[in-house]
Amino acid sequence: MKTDIEIAREAKMLPITEIGAKLGLLPEDLLPYGHDKAKVTHAKLADLADRPTGNLILVTAISPTPPGEGKTTTTVGLADALSRIGKQVSVCIREASLGPNFGMKGGAAGGGMAQIVPMEDMNLHFTGDFHAVTSAHNLLAAMIDNHLHWGNVLRIDPRRVSWRRVMDVNDRALRDAIIGLGGTKNGHSRETGFDITAASEVMAILCLASDLDDLEARLGRIVIGESFNRDPVTAAQLGAAGAMTVLLKDALQPNLVQTLENTPAFVHGGPFANIAHGCNTLVATRAAMQLSDYVVTEAGFGADLGAEKFFDIVCRVGELEPAAVVLVATVRALKYNGGVAVDDLSVENVPALVAGCANLGRHIENLRRFGVPVVVAINHFTADTEDEIHALQSYCARHGAKAVVSKHWAEGGAGAEELGRAVVDLVEAGDAEFEVLYPTDAPLTEKIETVAKKIYHAESVYFPTAVRNQLAAWEESGFGHFPVCLAKTQYSFSADPKALGAPEGFEIPIREVRLSAGAGFVVALVGEIMTMPGLPRHPAAERIRLDDGDVVGLF
Repeated sequence: MKTDIEIAREAKMLPITEIGAKLGLLPEDLLPYGHDKAKVTHAKLADLADRPTGNLILVTAISPTPPGEGKTTTTVGLADALSRIGKQVSVCIREASLGPNFGMKGGAAGGGMAQIVPMEDMNLHFTGDFHAVTSAHNLLAAMIDNHLHWGNVLRIDPRRVSWRRVMDVNDRALRDAIIGLGGTKNGHSRETGFDITAASEVMAILCLASDLDDLEARLGRIVIGESFNRDPVTAAQLGAAGAMTVLLKDALQPNLVQTLENTPAFVHGGPFANIAHGCNTLVATRAAMQLSDYVVTEAGFGADLGAEKFFDIVCRVGELEPAAVVLVATVRALKYNGGVAVDDLSVENVPALVAGCANLGRHIENLRRFGVPVVVAINHFTADTEDEIHALQSYCARHGAKAVVSKHWAEGGAGAEELGRAVVDLVEAGDAEFEVLYPTDAPLTEKIETVAKKIYHAESVYFPTAVRNQLAAWEESGFGHFPVCLAKTQYSFSADPKALGAPEGFEIPIREVRLSAGAGFVVALVGEIMTMPGLPRHPAAERIRLDDGDVVGLF
């Protein structure tokens, strides 16, 4: 089998205008970035506003494991399969962050015969959206320190400035920093730090804004800290929202590309699901739904993180109602959850598989809380045995969910046609009765506890006094109606990444809370989760280079 990059480079891509034409888009509706990618213009997005929408399908997964689950690959393969069986379909995924691409994760465009192309562009600078977010975020940071330097008319308390800086590189040395050293000419000295761009509130705002006016309004509502009187200070008060919007003007337009099988694909936005809300932009999803009968999207990491945030934040804000959910699992990942070492995952082990299915069962149970029908996609590997697949399908049947073997990695859309038909059956049955997990008017502590106990299955939640007081203060300031975004390890339902399967009897410790007033949610940091990742001992960057003009080592 050829490598992912070899397959991608041999792809027979259509001109992006032909991909747009599949959706009824005219050449003037697109802002081309070369021949194979384009942005959908603001004018066309406005023109689509009153159109009816198609069926929204969410792809999520069991808890991530080192062997991988292939969620993006399944998302792409399902979209190609739906196209093959005669449905008008688009796929929506997030853009790749340079941080993990040069760290340990590698590319984020699918794999095998189920990929989005041009893959190299997508995994590098693409259309510059990440850079625009980084620039807009750091412009606000610079304007804060400039305001402090030139008299501080707003009486901002430097000790209570919460707005940090960002960059799209994993760099643990920048998690905490002191700026303004070198005397008065360099401004006020104060403690701050860096987050990765995917964790920026500006990224979240880009992903949740409905148009340019909404984007500017949300940017203006960003709370950058407090005054000496403990009043919130916003980006609008600093006069920063207009300039930030200018930097993000083009970035808000969805990026249109294609799959290997020339299915239209919107790749837009890039928040992580363990430290942010983890879904592509609302403008891309809405545009796809207004242009297609079926839209396949994904949420980052496992269903306890990405899917919960998709339902409770994105669907709440965007008033979306998903028609079905595809839960991706692999025999290998379930055996890992059952205690099998990575080196032994290719050896048949039905008892370990069954033991590891507890993780799958909990995700099925959780997804049903939202009232959306579920089908399990068994992402097939060549080492999977008939007995293992049978045991997995039997387990799912006992839990009321159909499990379908999908071979999209090896066969593309043709290998996922059975999965595509299963999804169509769920949609056409019309059984979806979507509902969010908690009411908008519930207290913030109650919302956090609801997610921790009903989705993570925690026994208790620990709130330090300072966190409780902060949440209460935000409620008094009018932010109590916000949904919550729990930032925690993606590897376990608990705060301990080594607690595999379906752990019970644990506590969820809330270390810190952050207000994202512009995005419209409250972030709760759980345990030791970091908003600026570090590089591994041997990062992918050590292997990435040019060879006769071609990029090698990235995938």
